[in-house]
Amino acid sequence: MSATQAGSGPATAPHTPREIVPDLEALGLQAFTTTRAAGTFGTGGSDPVSEVMSRWNALIAELRPVAPRFATAGQVHGNRVVTHGGEWEGWLRVAAADGHLTTTPGTAFAVTIADCVPVFVAHPSGAIALLHSGWRGTAAHITERAIVVLRSLGLAPSDLHLHLGPSICGDCYEVSPDVYAELTSRTVSSPTTVDLRSIIASHARSAGVRHITISPFCTRHHNELFFSHRAGDAGRQIAVIARG
Repeated sequence: MSATQAGSGPATAPHTPREIVPDLEALGLQAFTTTRAAGTFGTGGSDPVSEVMSRWNALIAELRPVAPRFATAGQVHGNRVVTHGGEWEGWLRVAAADGHLTTTPGTAFAVTIADCVPVFVAHPSGAIALLHSGWRGTAAHITERAIVVLRSLGLAPSDLHLHLGPSICGDCYEVSPDVYAELTSRTVSSPTTVDLRSIIASHARSAGVRHITISPFCTRHHNELFFSHRAGDAGRQIAVIARG
């Protein structure tokens, strides 16, 4: 099994091996998560920074014909979602945010992940959002914040398409009793496993989202395909969404 199989379709670009999101590509978007084979996009590992930056630059060059605007952020495990307009171009790096949203064509976003959940959101009109949701972001309801913003723009939650990309699964992700209580409002006396994607999907359904898909991949179970912080990796993959 590879990250371009198991329902995710063939890879479509020469530079960055990836798991694509067919449900969103059917809406005319580019949406994918890079794999270990693409190399790390994080600067905290052993790869020279020049190599890491060359990967970013190659990706931006690949996307530029359809998306001259490319945004990332200094991720802080919070619930801030930045709404981007169209009055800029190039690579924009936002300070202290974990989500991006736009209704403007020609825009792409990326979030850096290892075990946290990349949350892709799209509307048939072309509005897109991309979120980085670890346990703190999930407990802080970052996905619902994005849905509220989209709803304020006149986009019904029932029309949204939401995809939860590769991340650590509920069998592999063990958290402390305090974290478990924050995520589930239930009390346990010892470290317990929890499924972040299941919780995020439940939050989204409660907010009115009906079209939800979930990647079959766990970053730790499928560590040969993806970087995993819990497996000891310093590398990071990225989730990307682009609207032409």
